Amino acid sequence: MSARARLHELVERFPSRRVVLYGDLVLDRFVLGTPKRISREAPVIILRYEGQRDIPGGGANALANLAALGATVLPAGVVGEDEAGASLLEVLSRLGVDVSGIVVLPEFRTVTKVRLLAGGVASLKHQVARYDVEDHLPRHNRWREELLETLARVAPGAHAAAVSDYGYGVVSAEGVARLRAGLPSGAPIVADSRFGLEGLGQVDGATPNLEELAAVAGGLPVGDVAVASAAEALRTRLGARFIAATRGSDGLTLVEKDRPAVHLPVFGADQVADVTGAGDTVLATLTLALAAGARPEDAAVIANLAGGVVVTKLGTATVSRDELHHAIDQAPFVHD
Repeated sequence: MSARARLHELVERFPSRRVVLYGDLVLDRFVLGTPKRISREAPVIILRYEGQRDIPGGGANALANLAALGATVLPAGVVGEDEAGASLLEVLSRLGVDVSGIVVLPEFRTVTKVRLLAGGVASLKHQVARYDVEDHLPRHNRWREELLETLARVAPGAHAAAVSDYGYGVVSAEGVARLRAGLPSGAPIVADSRFGLEGLGQVDGATPNLEELAAVAGGLPVGDVAVASAAEALRTRLGARFIAATRGSDGLTLVEKDRPAVHLPVFGADQVADVTGAGDTVLATLTLALAAGARPEDAAVIANLAGGVVVTKLGTATVSRDELHHAIDQAPFVHD
């Protein structure tokens, strides 16, 4: 079987897979407006409000990508009992996600990233400002116990688990251990963490970006050799099977134990529109490919293609199986 045919077959298995998404759930809110005039009160643009779009962000974006690719997603996360949390749950429900595993906390504000976008009626909207709503999780452990119970309940029926740690406090080593104990033998755990990978316990793989690799390497790695060396050092420290390091316009580097590093070029680099959420897409697609039976190298190729597709879309976005099939056919580095 050719490499292309093998990748197509893996993507076709996605709808039969079940994946746990354990992580920090974020609402990405886009407020759209048309420039009206310069304010007399301050040197700022006044926007005429046009509308608002609420989209899953952070771990919820990875969750949305899994759903868009046809997988059955088993979420474990937290939102607040507020307007933003209700909106996020509604959006996820419309995507066909069972949100019963998401804990709703009365004393917590849902993490929300609000982007103000401005542009003419017939032109593209550009981000002019952003503010983040962030909160500290309650000190009591009732919510965490409920989350651990959810992980114990959903893990036995899953083919893989993705851990999305944005540093807001939902993800813990105890939760990863609960996943490990409940997952069927051989089901992988793949983690993406904002500088906290080494505190998560035993994972099978990770998808750091260059900034996160730099925190381990003591400096930003430049070039294939340096990136591979830093990724291998991280893999060894984690005791993981592989590291898939995302490198922006330089593509992706995969290191596995006792195998040569693989450097994948970026796909569709001349069409980049927005890199928002690309890492979430890579985490989701790579984990789902592993759940479908892919080797780490094939999973990395599929994830790299997915990342290349999603950055051609404005805002936080997802990738479909049809788009992946098209990318597999078009990618010059995938051999017949």
